[in-house]
Amino acid sequence: MSASLVLLDPTSERSPVARALSPRPASLDGLAVAILDISKARGNVFLDRVAERLAAQGIRVNRYRKPTFTRPAPTALRQQIAAENQLVIEGLAD
Repeated sequence: MSASLVLLDPTSERSPVARALSPRPASLDGLAVAILDISKARGNVFLDRVAERLAAQGIRVNRYRKPTFTRPAPTALRQQIAAENQLVIEGLAD
């Protein structure tokens, strides 16, 4: 008897949709990078280090935080991030 592998989709999509990757910039020069903390415990520890590394390279970093990790970011926060940045880094930790 062979073992089988089951992969679970954490997005809860009934019919998964194939999504193309967004184009990546050739350089981060002159771009603003949003760092979105989703409010999971210790996620800020990782994101603080990412922000430090980017800032050390002269990259403009804007920090944001969701009110709770249990829900999507509020529309106003998503709109603010989109208006003020060209890239987003989102991280979580457990």
